[in-house]
Amino acid sequence: MGIEIQEMTINNYEQVYDLWRESEGIELSEIDSKESIARFLKRNPGFSFIARDGDQIVGAVLCGHDGRQGYIHQLAVRRTHRRQGLGRSLVGRCIYALMQDGIPKCQLFIQEGNKEGIAFWKKVGWTRRVELVTMSQGLESDN
Repeated sequence: MGIEIQEMTINNYEQVYDLWRESEGIELSEIDSKESIARFLKRNPGFSFIARDGDQIVGAVLCGHDGRQGYIHQLAVRRTHRRQGLGRSLVGRCIYALMQDGIPKCQLFIQEGNKEGIAFWKKVGWTRRVELVTMSQGLESDN
């Protein structure tokens, strides 16, 4: 039957979350809850994708934009399906969707210690930006 790439929907959440959880280099937190991912997909329709091998999800990527530039999050490919061009295909779908929407630039975040992930991104033509500092703040309420 072969691998099929499809738009990610919230109905894929459980299988995608399991894939992320099993993937080294992916850090999960409360922002990866089903509610948060549903909000992300609703806000960014047509930009996130899954790869299916039969009934099993073997790859997934979140992608969206803020109107100026795109962002890729949580790219994962099941270990049994790596080195077959699947990660590159998922990223390609994201980039194409962003370009179709007039978004000329895309960023991604990757953990410093994720050597395999960093090697992948370099291999597919992404450039490491060392002049940027990432800062964040949790916005949880005290309720």
